[in-house]
Amino acid sequence: MLTLNLGPLALAMHHVLIIASMLLATLCGWWAGRRVGCNPEKHLFHLLIVAVLVARAAFVASFLAQYREQPWGILDLRDGGFIAWPGIAAALLVGIWKLYRHPEQRRPLGLAICTGLLCWGAGSLTLEHLQRQSRLPDLPLTDLEARPVNLKDYQGKPVVINLWATWCPPCRREMPVLAKAQASRPDITLVFVNQGETPDEVRRFLQSQGLALDNLLLDANSELGRQAGSMALPTTLFYDAQGHQVGNHLGELSAASLEQALQALE
Repeated sequence: MLTLNLGPLALAMHHVLIIASMLLATLCGWWAGRRVGCNPEKHLFHLLIVAVLVARAAFVASFLAQYREQPWGILDLRDGGFIAWPGIAAALLVGIWKLYRHPEQRRPLGLAICTGLLCWGAGSLTLEHLQRQSRLPDLPLTDLEARPVNLKDYQGKPVVINLWATWCPPCRREMPVLAKAQASRPDITLVFVNQGETPDEVRRFLQSQGLALDNLLLDANSELGRQAGSMALPTTLFYDAQGHQVGNHLGELSAASLEQALQALE
């Protein structure tokens, strides 16, 4: 399962893990500090902000070239562009400083930090293990000419599968980024799997946008989304040459976040 659906809201599982870790850390900190009247909730929130900002800054610094055409994209956190470990290191340093400056908070805040990190670390390893168990789907689809194509046939080199629809605004915005990657990265197979639309609807969209895409397939019943565990669009899945899933991305990809995923895939 890639997403947790709450009515119309779809949350990526790694976002759910961060929220759960923060809530558990807050609860443990409150419990540890309740007898002495110390609640570390404010300090935990500050550490979370530090971690997010530093993780984003590290990502932007690493992929600055991808932001040159659209520098305002640096502020758009929706692309999921973060490098976790610099953020965690910065938050730990600030946490140590807070423990030094606020002796009364040492036990509740220290326990809360350890609990949050353990929850996030264990959850991340579990999600990664489960992800590696997912294989390139053995799923028969069709191309725009109604010819049968099986996703399994793409195994043999790294594969990126993008689930999209013409009515989905973030799908439309990210399509030029993916099309450019398809044209410039022949070592990686990019596959576009439309969810639930007719060939005519897809053709009209491609013509209106001036897009020419290879490996464009139709999934009339949205079966791939169900198999992948994500009914939210866009969803992008990353597979290595052996067909193991090594990454996923819920939501719009920027040039920078796509480059980060492709580098990890290689």
